[in-house]
Formats: sequence, structure tokens, C-alpha cells
Amino acid sequence: MRRFIEGCLARFEPGCDPLVRTLTEVEGDISEELLDRFRGIDQPAAVLVGLVERDHGLTVLFTQRAAHLTSHAGQISFPGGRVESEDIDAVAAALREAHEEIGLAPERVTVIGRLDSFMTVTGFLVTPVVGFVDPDFEPVPDKTEVDAVFEVPLEFLLDRNNVAETYRERLGARFKVYEFQYHGHHIWGATASILMNFKEAIQR
Repeated sequence: MRRFIEGCLARFEPGCDPLVRTLTEVEGDISEELLDRFRGIDQPAAVLVGLVERDHGLTVLFTQRAAHLTSHAGQISFPGGRVESEDIDAVAAALREAHEEIGLAPERVTVIGRLDSFMTVTGFLVTPVVGFVDPDFEPVPDKTEVDAVFEVPLEFLLDRNNVAETYRERLGARFKVYEFQYHGHHIWGATASILMNFKEAIQR
């Protein structure tokens, strides 16, 4: 499975315009309020989609954001954050953030590619970076940012029966929202959208 995914990501060429990519999740009319928000986005961010090889198959690494945070408290996400001035690119940012948030040293990640960048209504241009994580890695969460680190079988996430589609109103537009429920973990929003893009990349 690892070689298959590596091959798929090697052939996948992220190039879809981030605005176009994001607007594909809007059903119906696109409001001027929404377009104004997206036109003003200039803050790049990056996340690490970490794959772990286990005896029972591949898993995907997630974090649960700390409950005391002022934004997205308690939500499920990938390790990641803003691209800072010292980061040479999105890959460097994703690896740095993973190190800071869960103690994952960059040398314990084998980066194999990127997914499509997309915009969030919270004001970020996010680039997902995909990599294989050393299975011997033991997370050390930064409790100021992360409450928990856990893994979900990739097989579960790729099963179409395990993803639900709902809709939410944001900035005068109706957004399609993907949702996964796994052992009490609610995976939705930008994180679920990234998973759907990853699924597209390896199932073409």
C-alpha cells in the first residue's frame, strides 16, 4: 500500500486554483461577502497528513486541539499552523509545527507529496503535506495546543460508507461539510476536506 500511495502522490500535481477548489464545496449562490473574505486571504499555513505503517494496515495521525484555545477548541485537526518567516516552504512549516505540537522530529517523517491548497473562511491558505511517519514515534503533545494525539485506520477513512455530508451556512453561502465519526472523534471541516482530497489523489 505504501508504494501505491507514493506512486499516486508522485503523479498527483497540485495545481487547482485554491479559490476554485474551495468554491466547489459551495452549493448554490456564492455571496459577495464570501468572495470578499477569500480575496483578502494572504496568510499561508501548512498541515502534515501523517501516515503510519502498522501491522494491521496504514493509519492517519490526528490531534485534538486543546479545549482552552480561543479558536477551534477541541476540534480534530492535523498537526500544522502558520507558515512563518523562517520556513523556506510549506513542507518546512508543516514539519516544524508537527515538531512543536506533538514532538515529531522532522527526520522521522518521509515527505512524499502535497495535496491541493485551499482557503478557509477563518482566513488561511492551507497547503497539506503528506508524509510517512516512523511507526516507533511516541507523541509528546504540547499541552498548550494539543489535548490528545490519535490514529485512525486509513481503510476506515477511505470507505464511502463512513463519510457523511451535511451543510452549514457561512458568510451568506451554503457549504458542503464532510464528517467522519470514529470512536467518539468527530472529524469535519477543513480536516475532512483534506481527507477527501487525499482520497481523490490516490483513487484516480
